[in-house]
Amino acid sequence: MNLRSSLVTGSMALALLSTPVAAQNFAELGSQAEWRQNYDAVSRIRIPRSSTPILSAQALAATEEMIDRYKDIVARGGWAPVPTGERLRLGSKSPAVVALRQRLIMTGDLDPAAGSSPIYDSYVEAAVRRFQARHGLNTTGALNSSTVAAMNVPAEIRLKQLELNAVRLRSYSSNLGNRYVIVNIPAAVVETVEAGTVVTRHAAGVGKIDRQSPIMNAKITEVNFNPFWTVPASIIRKDLIPRMQKEPNYLTENKIRIYNQQGVEIPPSRVNWFSDEATRYMFRQDPGADLNSMGFVRINIPNPHGVYMHDTPAKGIFGDDFRFVSSGCVRVQNVRDFVAWLLKDTAGWDRDQIEATIQSGQRVDAKLAQPVNVYWTYITAWATPEGIAQFRDDIYNRDGLGGIPVARAADKEPEENVN
Repeated sequence: MNLRSSLVTGSMALALLSTPVAAQNFAELGSQAEWRQNYDAVSRIRIPRSSTPILSAQALAATEEMIDRYKDIVARGGWAPVPTGERLRLGSKSPAVVALRQRLIMTGDLDPAAGSSPIYDSYVEAAVRRFQARHGLNTTGALNSSTVAAMNVPAEIRLKQLELNAVRLRSYSSNLGNRYVIVNIPAAVVETVEAGTVVTRHAAGVGKIDRQSPIMNAKITEVNFNPFWTVPASIIRKDLIPRMQKEPNYLTENKIRIYNQQGVEIPPSRVNWFSDEATRYMFRQDPGADLNSMGFVRINIPNPHGVYMHDTPAKGIFGDDFRFVSSGCVRVQNVRDFVAWLLKDTAGWDRDQIEATIQSGQRVDAKLAQPVNVYWTYITAWATPEGIAQFRDDIYNRDGLGGIPVARAADKEPEENVN
């Protein structure tokens, strides 16, 4: 079955996915149950989760075929907007449901044989879940404002997104390595890839609109367990100083220490927080997964931007639609699986050793036996060989198309914990 027929006839078997990598159980993990967390399971995606990497010849070919499909949709006049202002969910009855059905049929999310009833039945709910999954939204099955906004992006814009991103995908057509990592910034997702197949997939927290994660190719060289966090100068100016003006005990409560140029620790009470004095000092947060902004793991990536990948104590962000929350670094969900994959060829670093090192609380560095290529990319539209078109918000306005809505942020964290 080719891509066109799979879309038209519904290749919409809404089967729940099994996890890409079976998680191993560890005793005595307490609140750190990440060995059992999984991006695919948590998001309850009801479309086939592809094992094809975003950066691959297969994804490029599928995207080019999807372009033909969307050209046909545009030639037929595109789709009509879904009415706004009405929050629909399972059981709702409204003339707007008829328009919703037609919109879902246009992009293959709902079988044309599903009828034209004004009732928001289980078929419509399943189709909305499928649409939400394809657009990186939580699969609630309810027609919320974010879902309506994504549905009402014109077909012409979606076509242009596919065409633009096909060019980006083509630029990665050369050999990326046998083992590599992909960070897709607009999707806020990390993939580990081996022998052309996605091994693990992780939700991520990436840079805010005004503190963007860079696009780059680099290598992962080392994993730091129970790391210190040295606060970047930009966060000292923008976040720490204003916070200390309001909450003089903030640094002490968060185990952030101040050092002068001679390496001597200075108590916060000796700093004039209503001047620029603090910018002349180094601020370093003690290790500890509960408070340290990097959690219990930092993944080193030598690069000119000074960014890296890391754990976070604020794991609640991984369940949000909007995960543009950092100052440029990338936070990784289920980081234990990620680190285990990185270190699997490094002697002495099986999962038991990783867990024992984390639990020890001691600062330990593990150098990878072979550096792993990592690609921080900006792909807002692509397709998979299963016939699924994926779209994400152009969060940094790099597509230059305009008119694409951006999900609203719901910042739940202090600004200073956003590296």
